[in-house]
Amino acid sequence: MSYTVDFKNVSTVGLESSPIVEALAGLRANEARYFMNKYKHEFTVVPASESCETLDYVNQILKERDIEFAAKPLETSRFQVENIKFAYVFYEDGLSVNVMYTVDDPKKRAVGFKLSDGMEVPKELEGKFKFARQKSKLAGTIRGSYFVIKGEY
Repeated sequence: MSYTVDFKNVSTVGLESSPIVEALAGLRANEARYFMNKYKHEFTVVPASESCETLDYVNQILKERDIEFAAKPLETSRFQVENIKFAYVFYEDGLSVNVMYTVDDPKKRAVGFKLSDGMEVPKELEGKFKFARQKSKLAGTIRGSYFVIKGEY
């Protein structure tokens, strides 16, 4: 069952099993606010158990860097706005992975990692990426990093 993320009244719906549920809910709401403000797009998520195709797509791209997360995926989102395809996976440990894949410009394709406030860097990313900090009213301090996608997906 899909859920439209409310960024005005942050909800933990679908994320309850996370040990940092409030921070992860804030991170998800922060993404929802971004898409509403920039694209007038409502950010909708579905349980990971109902979205094998999106999980497979994201995991295929992560294999470029030999990354496979041990954390349990809780929710996903997949959509296109303008000429950009997006895919998101929110993990139980507080990690958010997003794929930004520009349809007509291979130079603007990347995978982003965002860490919820209070979570440790996942072992799969330790030492491989440097994380920048960003302040958010909804999510506290978000740490993020990315890599450029080389393949065609």
